[in-house]
Amino acid sequence: MDRLRAILGQDPRPARLWIAYSGGCDSHVLLHACVALRATLELTLSAIHVDHGLHPEAGRWADHCRGVCDQLGVDYHERKVQIDRTPGESLEALARTARQRVFADCLGPGDWLATAQHRDDQAETLLLALLRGSGVHGLAAMPTRAPLGAGRLIRPLLGCAQADLRAYAEQHRLRWIEDPSNEDLGFDRNLLRHRIMPVLRQRWPSATTTIARSAAHCAEAAALIDAMADEQLPTVAGSRPGTLSVARLSALAPERARVLLRRWLAQHGVRPPAATQLETILSDVLSARADASPLVAWEGCELRRYRDDLFALAPLPPRPEGELRWDGRQPLRLPRGLGRLSLEVADPGRAIASQWQPMTVHFGSPGVFGSPGLRCRRSNRPSRSLKQLFQQAGIPSWLRPYVPLLLDTQGELLAVAGVAGCGSTHPRQRLRWEGHPWTSFDWLSDPVEIDLSPRREA
Repeated sequence: MDRLRAILGQDPRPARLWIAYSGGCDSHVLLHACVALRATLELTLSAIHVDHGLHPEAGRWADHCRGVCDQLGVDYHERKVQIDRTPGESLEALARTARQRVFADCLGPGDWLATAQHRDDQAETLLLALLRGSGVHGLAAMPTRAPLGAGRLIRPLLGCAQADLRAYAEQHRLRWIEDPSNEDLGFDRNLLRHRIMPVLRQRWPSATTTIARSAAHCAEAAALIDAMADEQLPTVAGSRPGTLSVARLSALAPERARVLLRRWLAQHGVRPPAATQLETILSDVLSARADASPLVAWEGCELRRYRDDLFALAPLPPRPEGELRWDGRQPLRLPRGLGRLSLEVADPGRAIASQWQPMTVHFGSPGVFGSPGLRCRRSNRPSRSLKQLFQQAGIPSWLRPYVPLLLDTQGELLAVAGVAGCGSTHPRQRLRWEGHPWTSFDWLSDPVEIDLSPRREA
């Protein structure tokens, strides 16, 4: 209780403290202890229960949790999730990811979410990481606190033994749920808990404590490595926001390059790749020709290169197809989460024209790129092909299919959003592309000037 009071009593206090409440012994102890501290620490409490729909008794468990919260006077919330599992995927990992998504959605600014992992859980987590061949960051196991959604995740019971929590529950005569899946030895953690850890404790009684202590040492080492990487990352920055320079990274010793790559990916909120993929990045991507477009992809990330810049991107969406008709009167929402297009008058002194020529919006489909007549033509200037425009603007080949192209009814190019306006040398409108997902190309949101006045027949 003293350790919990010290953690929850820190300033600034949480705007709201959410308790991840499964109904099991550990989370019930956490909920009960927080209720005991509620008045003293002036806590606003809520409990969140996630129903994974994996057990026929899930509805009864939710009713139990609701009843306990009613007795304790705690605001209760329940969320149901659906786990879609494909062969080879870990049910544990899928359920954990679903819970984390629910928890993150619940938290408002200044809110905390408290979970009930304890010292025994920490020791198991380190051993599982060791069996996966994790480095020092993985062996640090679970942090005491971490950002989550708009708020913060805390694990205030990591310093407590499971036996202490069980003793607390029995002392206060708490009622909890026993999930039969916790006995299923098909789950790696359960096998460790029921078969391996008892043998270790029989030979080394303090095994749980010392293994958890090793996790704390690894956490300190990981924090030091991160701090050193943060100092050095600016020296290998690429030419665009959020990128790394291939040349500067290649000049480093491999072990230093690995550290910087991992830290850079963490700053992008990306899980690190497998060791083999990391070596592929170092051996193949960094050494690729400057005009190549190498790609290394893993869950949630695509690592791409263009010229001397290395990009960490969310997976590119499916390429947009077809065309969109637009009169320019209202902003046009683009498909695939690509943002929107809008038009504004270039000269503030002018009124909006009563008639603009109709337009269509295309994307870089092979048919559009392959059209020999599709060029950007400006009066008294040499015409330029789409490829020339993209190369001069530094748009990678893998991004070009997502850049909106504005065409008139005769198929003439009026503008390449964020890149160039075509047609008259006396532009009357500005085309703006806003809300696209590529922060490394934020300048694509800058307006380009065009002339949409109706064409006069010769």
